[in-house]
Amino acid sequence: MIVPTVRLATFIPPGSTSPVAGAVVDGRLVAYAAGVRVVDLLARADPIPSPDGADYALDQVRLLSPVQPGVLYGVGLNYAAHAAEQGSKLPEQPIIFTMQPGAAANPGDDVVCPAVVLRLDYEGELAIVIGGGGAIAGYCVADDVSARDLQHREKQWTRAKGFDGAVPFGPWVTTVDEVPDPCALRLRTWVNDELRQDTNTADMIFRPQQVVDFIAETCTLRPGDVIVTGTPSGVGMSMDPPRFLHSGDRIRIAIDGLGEIAHRVA
Repeated sequence: MIVPTVRLATFIPPGSTSPVAGAVVDGRLVAYAAGVRVVDLLARADPIPSPDGADYALDQVRLLSPVQPGVLYGVGLNYAAHAAEQGSKLPEQPIIFTMQPGAAANPGDDVVCPAVVLRLDYEGELAIVIGGGGAIAGYCVADDVSARDLQHREKQWTRAKGFDGAVPFGPWVTTVDEVPDPCALRLRTWVNDELRQDTNTADMIFRPQQVVDFIAETCTLRPGDVIVTGTPSGVGMSMDPPRFLHSGDRIRIAIDGLGEIAHRVA
């Protein structure tokens, strides 16, 4: 039997400390057998099977990042309105950067601002998760938290966008067959319940497959790799005056059909 709507999660069940893979079925998380990982399910050439383990209410479990990426890629200036709010020309090809694997974080964990950073910003984004053969296996929600002061004074963005725990993502991977058009999704970001970003992924300059093909020209994409595809307009840096994040701020990001994540700044 095949799960009719495949949303794959990694979670900690109540009373346990060990991560478990599961699928969201009828609003509940149903576990796979011990040892099964989401990345292995996404890498399969054949259909993803149904889980047959215990099931839990979503509020009973702690959701982890659905996969642990070997490489975490980012895309700069990939929304036309975001380029416009910064006074930048539209890029002629994707602007790709990498972040160290430790930047990946669980969807609900606090993002700890490094002491050296004074201008922290949010970036609600659509994330691609890679499956077998370097193909797109699914999508999820991400926050590409960015240190704007480091970003502006350092030519490479490794520290500005790849510090430890900078990219919470989840809450699960919605498989590609359940997302007919990834460039037709409403994306919204709230800071302390104030709506800051409200747009559609149709404003993307380079579609997800274009980004994947561009990266694959030089880099082998492996199951579990994650690509955050750029942020739309409405970031704090571009407000007048700029509005950066502070300790205790709560960021919530939702993408229609993919769920939502929420975390605080510490």
